[in-house]
Amino acid sequence: MNVLLLSMPDYFEHMPPVAVRMPNGALTSLAGNVDDHHRVAVADLILSHRRVRETITRLFHEINPEVVGLSVMTFQRQTAHRIIDLARTLKPGVKIVVGGYDPSLAPDAYEGMAVDYIVRGEGEITFRELLRALERGGGWENICGLSRREGNRWLHSPARPVHRLEDDEIRPPNRGARVLQGYTLLGRQVDVVETSRGCTYDCSFCSIIEMRGRNFHTYSFERVLRDIRDARDRGARTIFLVDDNITLNVRRFEQLCHAIIEARLNKLDYFVQAMTSSIASHGETLAPLMRRAGFRYVFLGIENILEGDLQFLRAAAKNRARDNGKNNGNATLKAIEYLHRNKMYVVGGLIVGNPDDTQQSIEANLAFARRYVDWPYIQHPTPYPRTPMTEHFRERGLITNERHEEYDGTTAVVRTEHLTAEEIEYLRWKAERWMKVRHMPAAFCHDPCFVVRHAPEMLAHTFRGCTLRSVLGLEDDRKAFGRYKIIRRRERAYV
Repeated sequence: MNVLLLSMPDYFEHMPPVAVRMPNGALTSLAGNVDDHHRVAVADLILSHRRVRETITRLFHEINPEVVGLSVMTFQRQTAHRIIDLARTLKPGVKIVVGGYDPSLAPDAYEGMAVDYIVRGEGEITFRELLRALERGGGWENICGLSRREGNRWLHSPARPVHRLEDDEIRPPNRGARVLQGYTLLGRQVDVVETSRGCTYDCSFCSIIEMRGRNFHTYSFERVLRDIRDARDRGARTIFLVDDNITLNVRRFEQLCHAIIEARLNKLDYFVQAMTSSIASHGETLAPLMRRAGFRYVFLGIENILEGDLQFLRAAAKNRARDNGKNNGNATLKAIEYLHRNKMYVVGGLIVGNPDDTQQSIEANLAFARRYVDWPYIQHPTPYPRTPMTEHFRERGLITNERHEEYDGTTAVVRTEHLTAEEIEYLRWKAERWMKVRHMPAAFCHDPCFVVRHAPEMLAHTFRGCTLRSVLGLEDDRKAFGRYKIIRRRERAYV
């Protein structure tokens, strides 16, 4: 069968395509786990986000797919709907499958679309079995994790148990299935590698627990190193380790760093997400080891610097410093110090606009980010399907926006007890622009040619809505913010 797998072109505000074009690892994993006789094409539409309709039309003509699969997050739902309609126009009889976080956690949102199947949860085995059932013309009822349309009703099979990753049933990704090129991070070719899945924490804002429960499973280092080599041999010079919580097992992470060094794969740049408590507790030995292994950027899940907000986010435990088994305050500053001391950059993940936030509490977090983090990744709490946060916000009547295309983390869609959503977003937007500019010299050192070529475009993105008058302080920033909001809404019309 001819299979076309698509990721959506919608991007996060903090990851504009001029600087970041990251591949969707789930799609290449699906491609690597179907039976060999299928012809699979993977298209990450972030690479053609300004030419989505033309790209899909061309791929339909070239591939003539019998099955089209879409990987969708909540803020990409509207775009997915339009792409599904386009696919039906191009080939009415094509089978359409959706999967990913949003279809898994909100399958009812897709039952009214022109969709044939929903793959819920981990998709590799479910999708493989679905293609086999399509070839046989039956047997769907035995496929766990699958929802299917039958006439005017939907039938939902039991959930598929979480895979433990201990055997070779889930095969490595097939990067050769990609049909678009241009994955980059600050000018260097980038790829994604997965070494583990799952997390045992229950942060209220996170969808991972809802997807797979509280667990942690790992791939063997032999497989991980093969995967890194495959990405390198295809041109990648930066590797983003996309694990849900790789520092949950610090001892294993240390062993992985040693394995990367011993395999001489430490000439690559690595980007990883980490818990502050793990880095703070083990940083004296872990941080130098990470640097030797090639780690350059660390996304640090700071979440918030105020204890009350951490309690609401259920993130206090993973941000707590521990000394001889005892709690010893917030771990954030200590973690940042270890990373900076070892010449790694901190991407600071914070969440502002929680239910009891005031202007003072938000500005305290913004001031912290301005002083201590190298690249801000500041978001607003967003009521994603089935997360504990969503239920809490609904109970308190704080959700002010049900337009899911704006659920991108940097559009404030909930208010606090003290501030409107608009005011919350304005405070973040106003402060964050200048934090990003401050990182330009570091980006220049990393890849001077890229920065010289793209600095005007990067600055234009960062200061969308601004004019010379607003930059010089001759115009109220709120006017520039209003123009930014209009531009951002226009940008969401991908199809």
